[in-house]
Amino acid sequence: MDLVVGRVVKPHGVRGELVIDVRTDSPEDRFAPGTALGVRGSARTLTVAAARPHTGRLLVFFDGVGTREAAEALRGTLLTVEVDQLPPIDDPDEFYDHQLEGLAVELQDGTAVGTVREIAHGPGGELLVVKAQDGREVLIPFVEQIVPTVDLEAGRVVIDPPDGLLDVG
Repeated sequence: MDLVVGRVVKPHGVRGELVIDVRTDSPEDRFAPGTALGVRGSARTLTVAAARPHTGRLLVFFDGVGTREAAEALRGTLLTVEVDQLPPIDDPDEFYDHQLEGLAVELQDGTAVGTVREIAHGPGGELLVVKAQDGREVLIPFVEQIVPTVDLEAGRVVIDPPDGLLDVG
C-alpha cells in the first residue's frame, strides 16, 4: 500500500524545479536528497535531488527533471511512499492518515455519524472529512476536545461535537 506524501502543484522557474503541496508531517525526511518517491498510478519513481521550503510548500528538484517542460508534465502528480517505509509512531495520540481513513465515526452514545473518508491538512490543523450517513460531507476538527477517542482496534472514532457542527444547512 502506498501513501501520498505530496502533490506536484506546478513548475517553478525554467530549470525543472517543482512546487510541492506537502502531505506529510515529516517533509524533512520524505523529501531529503536521495529519497525515492513513487508516482501514484505509475511504476515510475522520482529521486529527490534538492528541496527547500517556500511559502508553506516545498520547492523540489528531482533527478532527471531538468526543464520546465519536464516539470510541467508532472503537474498534479501524487508522490507516494510505501506504508512499510514509515517509522512507527511512539505517541499514542498521533496517527498516520491511512490509519484513520475508513474508520466509523460515532457520537459518545454510540449513534453512527458516518465514515472517515480522508484527512484534510490545513494551516489551522487537521480536519476529518467524514461521509455522513445521509451522504453529506462533514468536516470535523481533529482536536482532542471534539475527537476524544480514536480506537484503531475497534475501527472507530468517537466524537463530541459542539452544537451545530453536524447540523444540515
